[in-house]
Amino acid sequence: MSKTRIILIAKEPRPGHVKTRLIPALGEAGAAQLADRMLRHTLAQALAANIGPVELCVSPDPAAVYWQQPGLGDRAILSSQAGGDLGHRMAEAAQKALNDGSPVILIGTDCPDLTANRLQQMARQLQHHDACMCPVADGGYALLGLQRFNATLFSEIPWSTAAVADITRRRLAALGWRLAESDPLNDVDEPADLEKLMTDHPELMVS
Repeated sequence: MSKTRIILIAKEPRPGHVKTRLIPALGEAGAAQLADRMLRHTLAQALAANIGPVELCVSPDPAAVYWQQPGLGDRAILSSQAGGDLGHRMAEAAQKALNDGSPVILIGTDCPDLTANRLQQMARQLQHHDACMCPVADGGYALLGLQRFNATLFSEIPWSTAAVADITRRRLAALGWRLAESDPLNDVDEPADLEKLMTDHPELMVS
């Protein structure tokens, strides 16, 4: 299997700036602590998948002290996110990797179900499809893999809504691209998601 680059789109877990929808349940510090644990978990799974280079595409600043901690910037390639909305940031990261000649898998840090085994499965699917996707139960997606680039997959999409995965499917179909999908996964965005996180990934819960 050819090497597939994993790009982890990540935000520095500063209290009050991450997981804001979880702040009513966890407080600013607790939400930031959970964001930190989920980021580290996702990075560990991406590295364990061993399917190719792992890139941490971060905001606001890859030179920040946080990214210099052991186990973060020393284990992955650090890069800076582009400006603009989530779609523009993802598009810039994906296009750069694809221009370098390797398939790319884009992931965030909100879905602990993206295990090393799952990432390996999706990379294998990507060898025989133009794109692959791991949808999540709330209508978004946790992973998008691409063999080639098209800007329509990232532009004018209502991010953080239940329409994201369906719009992406329709745009892939309009391009005539072959898509492989996983079963829906669970991400962690709302207080209601914490109960399932406690059941499935208790090690990530904030004490």
